[in-house]
Amino acid sequence: MARRVRNSKVDSRSARSKLPKRREPYWTAISSGCALGYRHGAKGGTWIAKLRTDDGKRHYAPLGAADDVRDPDGLTVFDFAQAQERARAFFADKARALAGMAAPANGPYTVNRALDEYFAERERRGSKGVHVDRYSANARIRPALGQIEVRKLTAPRIRHWQAELEKAPKLLRASKIATTRKTIALNPKDPDAVRARKASANRVLTILKAALTFAYQEGKTASDEAWRKIKPAREVDAPLIQFLTPAECVRLVNACQGAFRDLLRGALVTGCRYGELCRLRVGDFSREAGTITIQQSKSGKRRHVALNDEGRQLFSTLTAGKSRGDLIFTRDDGKPWGASHQQRPLDEASTIAKLDPPATFHILRHTYASALAAKGVPMRVIAEQLGHADTRITERHYAHLAPSHVADVVRAALPGFGIIEQSNIAAIDR
Repeated sequence: MARRVRNSKVDSRSARSKLPKRREPYWTAISSGCALGYRHGAKGGTWIAKLRTDDGKRHYAPLGAADDVRDPDGLTVFDFAQAQERARAFFADKARALAGMAAPANGPYTVNRALDEYFAERERRGSKGVHVDRYSANARIRPALGQIEVRKLTAPRIRHWQAELEKAPKLLRASKIATTRKTIALNPKDPDAVRARKASANRVLTILKAALTFAYQEGKTASDEAWRKIKPAREVDAPLIQFLTPAECVRLVNACQGAFRDLLRGALVTGCRYGELCRLRVGDFSREAGTITIQQSKSGKRRHVALNDEGRQLFSTLTAGKSRGDLIFTRDDGKPWGASHQQRPLDEASTIAKLDPPATFHILRHTYASALAAKGVPMRVIAEQLGHADTRITERHYAHLAPSHVADVVRAALPGFGIIEQSNIAAIDR
């Protein structure tokens, strides 16, 4: 990051107010041949950039109003530091233009174009998760920032977008033909909802910064200073993990009927996502190896999920008498499970089982992984079973449940203090 220049005559509002009003700007040298000017007018000052090239020619550009009357917003009104940032961007852009490296002739280089080129490059390299990131960019980045030229992006503008994103309503899934999407307003009194919203905003910010950095590396913009300054919200990626006890699992399964009961059992013995279960076919189950094969997971990679005796028995029963191409899990009418068919019967079963909050297939997935972690299964093995790309997500979610050497040592060494009275009250499992 370039060092900011100081000039006691113009670097503060009070100092500038003492300067005589004149048309000739008060110049501050930024670097060789580059200067930032302050023109003191009757209704407030303005900032001007001046670039002098080796042939002696001078190139000027108005940058915007000084913060003499209004507070700086980084959009139309700038303080001395912000004016320097905009001036440096002008110097770099002008130098590129004079060197014959001007922006493409088919229009300004906007954030939308940067996103398009970034996603195209990721697809060319076979990067995973492009579809999900493009979906997030379409919903959260393009409406607010897409039409802005990359060179005109400022740190305050991005911070304002980031702050709005952190309190934006949650977008619900919509069908392909839907023209509008339903939303759920953020409850500011729910700490975990606030945390989750900020964590989502961090992920979207990562997409934006990656696209803009790619544009900078490709020479499409002269500076990356505006977004390099933007930091994600801290300590928001530790989610509140909810999982069921064995007794709750039994109650939930017993509250279900027919084909949905089989689907629920499949989720608990495999840890698979709802969509993965719905796509399973008879040929994906190996009775001899005791595994099921997930042909298409979220990461795009195939994986093999090992089954315990209970899981092997379940899948043997469900696949008996079926052809290899038949779906393992179907509804009671024999039709496939759809994208939104699972939550209503799961809510009803949760009510009967007295589960609060109601179970979801993601909670069932957490239940599976938490049970493995509590038995000391290595994080690498759990990550492979769940289809995580590496162990970072797995450790963040489940490492605290694993048997700990530190905890074992503390429990063995810490003496009792005699401060707890003996009681004949026994806890009842939930």
